[in-house]
Order: sequence, then structure tokens, then C-alpha cells
Amino acid sequence: MANNPSAKKRARQQVSRRAHNMSQRSTVRTYTKKVLAQIEKGDYEGASQAFQTAAPIIDSMVNKGIYSRNKAARTKSRLNARIKALKAS
Repeated sequence: MANNPSAKKRARQQVSRRAHNMSQRSTVRTYTKKVLAQIEKGDYEGASQAFQTAAPIIDSMVNKGIYSRNKAARTKSRLNARIKALKAS
């Protein structure tokens, strides 16, 4: 438990920041799942559109410090690879 006023304030701030960050992370997961759902259906055009929507959102989470640069790159790379494999098949 925080003992001084500044530590108490930091603890209060962290509660709201954590809630905001969890919401942002959830948004990224939702858009990622939309891409995966289109891939599972076998819809190349839909998957491409969903990926074009998801990629800037993933990048914006990097700028906000919610995702690391490597995690975002890895996620986008894997999604793109699955979309390309879908087109090839």
C-alpha cells in the first residue's frame, strides 16, 4: 500500500491507465480476430481488407507504448503470410 501522497496518486492513476491500456489491447485483438475469421472462411479479398484496417491500428498501439515494435511486426508478418498462403492455394 502506498504511504506518501505522491505514491497514492500514482496508484490511483495506474488504475485508470491500466483499464485504458486493456481496452486498447482488446481492440487490437478484435481486429486481429476479424482478419483470422476471413482467412478461416477462405475469403482472400475480405482478409486483405481486414488486414488493411488492422495494420494501422496495430502500429498506433506501438506509438502509444502498448505493444512493442517487435510484437507488432511479428503479428503483422504472420497475418500477411497467412493471407498470401490463402491466395496461393
